[in-house]
Amino acid sequence: MNLSGKIALVAGGTRGASRAIAVELGRAGAFVYVTGRSSRAGRSEVDRPETIEETVSLIERAGGRGEAVRVDHLEPGEVAALAERIDRLDVLVDGLWGGDRHLEWGKPVWEHSLEAGLRMIRLAIDAHLITSHHLLPLLIRRRGGLLVELTDGTAEYNAKYRAGTSLPFYVAKASAHLLAIGEAAELEPHGCTAVAFTPGYLRSEAMLESYGVTEDNWRDACERVPHFEISETPTFCGRTIAALAADPDRHRWSGQTVSSGQLARAYEVDDVDGSRPDAWRYLVEVADAGKPADPTGYR
Repeated sequence: MNLSGKIALVAGGTRGASRAIAVELGRAGAFVYVTGRSSRAGRSEVDRPETIEETVSLIERAGGRGEAVRVDHLEPGEVAALAERIDRLDVLVDGLWGGDRHLEWGKPVWEHSLEAGLRMIRLAIDAHLITSHHLLPLLIRRRGGLLVELTDGTAEYNAKYRAGTSLPFYVAKASAHLLAIGEAAELEPHGCTAVAFTPGYLRSEAMLESYGVTEDNWRDACERVPHFEISETPTFCGRTIAALAADPDRHRWSGQTVSSGQLARAYEVDDVDGSRPDAWRYLVEVADAGKPADPTGYR
């Protein structure tokens, strides 16, 4: 996974899978711009302590180099200014979200807060389109560029309504599949690749905190949430995307939605504990099928 000499930008690289992707791209040798709204200057509406500066510190600790740039990707002027300060771009990872706090679980659209629902759409669709409009002109300057749109759920899983979530959340997350298809078509003449990417059952900072555990004792949460056994670290996501970015034949994935488990099989990438979790296959075949939690054969 040698990305020496490459320039990457991870939008929304403040925490979770996006942060880990930024770190692993840097570890592989890419110079990584990390953008987002949460910085030492102040928090975003997500109101969590992680910052883009901390992500750059983690990149440097991994032996890489990066730069934190505070940007609200819903503000076209700020994204245009970001584009002006970058000479070129080889990898663009769009991990923008921050909408979980707006999700009113299980409420039908007529009961769900309209303001909160529209905010999720803005964060998942508008911000991504604004980012592509201003930054893809940098990506197409050289053939071989890679665009990664982060989402939640494979295209097959999201082909059916995500009951128990909400309609705005479902539309927000399913939009990434269409973004990848459309962006792949528009990037094709320029020799560039676009994919949507979904983590599995992610042990993000927020998820661990909500379950009252840490990365060191995360299995304690499995007593209360048995299917948490199939969960994965953000680093697993980062490793799979770094492998994708370093693959000279990555264009074979263009226009598709890929998962961490799928890429891990293709590139023989393991999580930090040496396992290789395949969460979306597990969710379909075990959790959604009503079977007892058992990750045997899925990690």
